[in-house]
Amino acid sequence: MHSCEHLDAGGRFGPLRQTLHMHRGATDPEASVLAAIDEHQIVADLQALVRIPSVDGTEAEHEVQRWCADRLSGLGLSVDHWRIDLADLRADPGFPGMEVERDEAWGCVATLGTTLGAGDASPALVLCGHVDVVPPGDLDLWPGNDPFGAHLTDGVMHARGACDMKGGVAAALGAVAAIRRAGITLRRPLAVHTVIGEEDGGIGAFATLRRGHSGEACVIAEPTAGEIIPANAGSLTFRLDVAGLGTHGSTRTRGVSAIEKFEIVHQALRDLETKRNTGRDPLFAHLDIACPLSVGSVRAGDWASSVPDRLVAEGRYGVRLDESVADAKTEFEAAVMQACATDPWLREHPVTVTWPGGVFASGRLPEGDPLLGRMQDAVVDAGAAGRPRARGGPYGSDLRQYAAAGVPTVQYGPGDIRYAHAPDEHVAIEDVVRCARTYALLALRLCGVAEGSS
Repeated sequence: MHSCEHLDAGGRFGPLRQTLHMHRGATDPEASVLAAIDEHQIVADLQALVRIPSVDGTEAEHEVQRWCADRLSGLGLSVDHWRIDLADLRADPGFPGMEVERDEAWGCVATLGTTLGAGDASPALVLCGHVDVVPPGDLDLWPGNDPFGAHLTDGVMHARGACDMKGGVAAALGAVAAIRRAGITLRRPLAVHTVIGEEDGGIGAFATLRRGHSGEACVIAEPTAGEIIPANAGSLTFRLDVAGLGTHGSTRTRGVSAIEKFEIVHQALRDLETKRNTGRDPLFAHLDIACPLSVGSVRAGDWASSVPDRLVAEGRYGVRLDESVADAKTEFEAAVMQACATDPWLREHPVTVTWPGGVFASGRLPEGDPLLGRMQDAVVDAGAAGRPRARGGPYGSDLRQYAAAGVPTVQYGPGDIRYAHAPDEHVAIEDVVRCARTYALLALRLCGVAEGSS
C-alpha cells in the first residue's frame, strides 16, 4: 500500500496542480478556491471512508455516519446527526423499502453558510452521497484479500466503495474544505447530505428529505465516467414462486417439475424485456438495453433424484423513465399470468409474484432546467477536456427522491459505474480531485460569494 506522500513524491499530483490554472471562466474567488483544493487531504478522507466496512445493515453503517458528522463539524459546518425512526418510516406510504434488516440507522446533514433551521435560508445547492456499500463477495479476488484496505497503486484506489460512491463523498468534502480554506463566505447556504441505505432502497435520502432538509438544486456524486446524468430509470426486485409436483426421479412423469414450468415463465420475461425496450427515450439511446430485466437467483429442489416441487426465482426489473411503479408492476404481473394461461398445470397452479426489497422509481431533471448547463460549465471550467454529455442511467438512485421532492437534481461524480459492485472496484484519484474542483465552482456560482471574501 502506498501512502499519499509516496504518491506525491512520485509526481502523481504534478499534472493536477498544473491544471488548476487552466480553467477557462473562473473569477478571482473561484481561482482562490481551486488553488485551495488539497489533494493530500482528499486522499486521506477517501482512505478513511473506505476503511470503514459500511455494508448495508451492519454496525459500520452507523460508524461511517459518525465519521462524516465529525469531519463536517471539524470543517466548521452546522451538523444535524440524528437517529432515524425506522418504525415511523415504515409506516409512511412513500417508504422506499429495505432489502436488509436494520435496528438502527442514522442521518447526517451539514450546512455551510447558515445555522440549521434558521429562517427560510434554504440551501442553494446540496451535495449528496451515500456511504453504504454492498458486500465485497469473494475476498480472494481483492488486493491483499482485503476489500477495505484502501489500496493505492499508481494513483488509483482499489476498495469496496471507492467508486460507489465514497470517492464522490471525498470530493464533496474536498470542495467544502477548499471553500473554507480560501476564506470564502457564501451568500446562500451550501449543504452536504451523507445518506445510508441507498443500495437497498434509499431510506437515508427518504429520511433526510422527510426531516425537512432540502435545497434549490442537488448534485449526487455517483460515478458517471465524466458524463452528467440528468435522468434515471428505476428498478424493482421481483420474486416468483413456481409450484410443481414432487415424485421420484425414476418416475418423473408422475410429477411436475417446477424447473420446467419456470422455463415457460422465463421465456415470457425475455419477451417482456424486448417489448419494453422499444421506443426508448433519447437519453437512453446509447444503451444496448435501457430497461433490463434479469433473473439473479433460482432455487429449486433438495435432492438430485427427486422432481422439484417448488422453484423460487428472484430478479431485477427495470422501470422505464416516467413510468409509474404501479404500471410497471401491472405489466410484469400480466405477462406472468399470460404465460401461465398457456400451460394446463400453470393455469391450475399460477405463479405467485411478490415484490420484496427496495422500490426505485424513475426520475429526471425537468426539461430545460438551467442546472444541467450550469453543471456542464463548471465541469469545463474545472479543467475537463470537453463539455460533458448528458445521458440517462439505466439504474435506480437517490436522484428520483430529490426530483420527486421538487429539487432539480443531476448526477456527476468520479469513477465508472461499470466497476461498482465488482471485485475490481476502483477510482482514480485524479477523477476525485477533478470532481472536487467542479463541486467547488458550482457551489460558488449557485450559492454566491459575499462581498469581502478572499
